[in-house]
Amino acid sequence: MSTDALSRIRPAAVAGMFYPDDPQQLKSEISQYLNRASSSSSSVPKAIIVPHAGYIFSAPVAANAYHLLTPEIQKIKQVILLGPSHHLAFDGIATPDADYFATPLGKIKINHSLCLKAQSLDFVQTNNPAHQREHSLEVQLPFLQVILNDFELTPLVVGNCDMESISQLLELLWGGAETLIVISTDLSHFHNYQVANRLDRKTSQAIEQLQPDLISSENACGKAPLNGLLTLARKKQLTIDCLDLRNSADTAGSMDRVVGYGAYAVH
Repeated sequence: MSTDALSRIRPAAVAGMFYPDDPQQLKSEISQYLNRASSSSSSVPKAIIVPHAGYIFSAPVAANAYHLLTPEIQKIKQVILLGPSHHLAFDGIATPDADYFATPLGKIKINHSLCLKAQSLDFVQTNNPAHQREHSLEVQLPFLQVILNDFELTPLVVGNCDMESISQLLELLWGGAETLIVISTDLSHFHNYQVANRLDRKTSQAIEQLQPDLISSENACGKAPLNGLLTLARKKQLTIDCLDLRNSADTAGSMDRVVGYGAYAVH
């Protein structure tokens, strides 16, 4: 039996729901989102913050962050991806034991050595159920597959975990130019358009000013990984730029109950 046949693969859980399950349609849509992106920067970001809703709602926003990676697609070989748990309550941070994560665009190899390195911290453990249905990581994968030529993935689902611990984990995995950090989070949820705009502007300002103490789970569902990054960014004296700030009513939804989305670059 071949080694490939023995590989453990985490199949796509939300293809056909959050994004197209047809490979050609998926690649075409992502290319269109990237072509429409208006963001610009003098340098490629070390980390990006992107939303994780259905593509019709949040992909136009996320594309403004992913678009900035294109000048360095040959250099980026490792992606550290963190997102909040939506389906399972647990303490700490979850790594998978899968060898690959699959999407309609193919398989992405998991970097087991970096997963083991993460597990040197006692709050990081293998937890497959946390990954099984989680969309906050999965919706980022097709974007990464379209943009990057060849990379390995370290996927981390964040449960109940303080920002200092997450900052410690990110610093451990920080790497050099070969490593990209991706934080997956939406902003406010289910307010009307006017209230959401006000709340999201305040959250966006806190992100740009590296003020994690001002961001709660009501402001961002990915508060934990987001605030962990902000804590480390402040320590490293990095800067964060807002590339796009919209909500679901701006892209494809009603104005009565909206979800906020922001795209940010960390330099």
